[in-house]
Amino acid sequence: MTGRRGPFRSFAISIIQIITIICQVLTEEPRFAEPIPNVTVALGRDASLPCVVEHLGTYKVAWIHIDRQMILTIHRHVITRLARFSVSHDNAMTWLLHVSQVQQEDRGYYMCQVNTNPMISQVGYLQVVVPPNILDEESTQSAVAVRENQNISLICKADGFPTPKIMWRREDGQPISVDRRKKVTVYEGDTLSLQRISRTEMGAYLCIATNAVPPSVSKRIIVDVEFSPMIWVPNQLVGAPAGTDVTVDCHTEAHPRAISYWVYDSVMVLPTKKYAINTEENSYRAHMKLTVRNLQNGDFGNYRCISKNSLGETEGSIRLYEIPMPSTSPKATEMKSNANKEIVRRMNVTRAGSHESVTERPSVVRAQLDRAPDRGHVYRAPHPHQASGTRSLLCWRQSFLAVMILANMDIISEFLMLCF
Repeated sequence: MTGRRGPFRSFAISIIQIITIICQVLTEEPRFAEPIPNVTVALGRDASLPCVVEHLGTYKVAWIHIDRQMILTIHRHVITRLARFSVSHDNAMTWLLHVSQVQQEDRGYYMCQVNTNPMISQVGYLQVVVPPNILDEESTQSAVAVRENQNISLICKADGFPTPKIMWRREDGQPISVDRRKKVTVYEGDTLSLQRISRTEMGAYLCIATNAVPPSVSKRIIVDVEFSPMIWVPNQLVGAPAGTDVTVDCHTEAHPRAISYWVYDSVMVLPTKKYAINTEENSYRAHMKLTVRNLQNGDFGNYRCISKNSLGETEGSIRLYEIPMPSTSPKATEMKSNANKEIVRRMNVTRAGSHESVTERPSVVRAQLDRAPDRGHVYRAPHPHQASGTRSLLCWRQSFLAVMILANMDIISEFLMLCF
């Protein structure tokens, strides 16, 4: 009997241990295996909050939106009437609360609760971030106008979560004048104040709103600076020969855009075969050009460039005058050896026919012929000579010299060229 009781006792002990373990499992209270994470989601996206519970047993899990004090789900059932909320269970320990197309009002604390006695719960946070959005109704309109040297403030308001940061830039990349004391490439703040604005500050300004939630947004505001026309003339006096073409020009600045034209002799100049008109415009600047073709006597005079807009009118004046046509330089004349020989023969005859002694004086100047060994016959610089005391011989010599000059102009021309 004693031998049979041993195996039976061992079996009974094993059964008791198994029952004890089962009882312990059935009687162990639920507990949370891990905390609910904080979840961040962009507006309009989907989000899920997990709640992991161990030893749930027959107890139930419920989800509650604390900020709205609203029960969302109990166990597998959705209590709220908002169709965007749902719940799922993975048949293990995880209970998921799903929020589709998240809205800003969904932001807040969510509680996962188990209906033990006493009740146990844990809380997670759903963060809903919103990309920036510029509020046009609270911001400066897309185009504004201001008179030069006046003040203007540009306003840009935006919402979003987190609160957006506002930055200003110029579209053309030029710096922004802040309080006329310094210039910056980027200005931060929802209000940009421009003091005593000038025409160089005209253009498009970009208001950029960003909060690290893509995408960033911007608004383009065009600032027009208005002023009356101004004109300056590079050359107020222009000369040209008759029969040529000439171009005169004026530079203008004006805003609003000015009407610009040319006037000559109180009549507006229109494009014709006689006149060519060209105007190059860039922003508030313009370059006016007038070309007058084949200048005649009636084309010389005063030309006016006129510019006018709604704020005023101004003009510039250009005087066009005639200058002589450039002449060509005279060509050197080659002396012939026969002519030189004739001159020498005449001079010898004259000297032979004279019986009186001739005394050279400084008051009498004549050209003396000389032969250069390497370049033919040329005139050298004259030397003073003394003449005879007889006045009649002096007059005869001067008359003969005049005749020689008139008869040999080509030789004289070459002589003068060599001397000077």
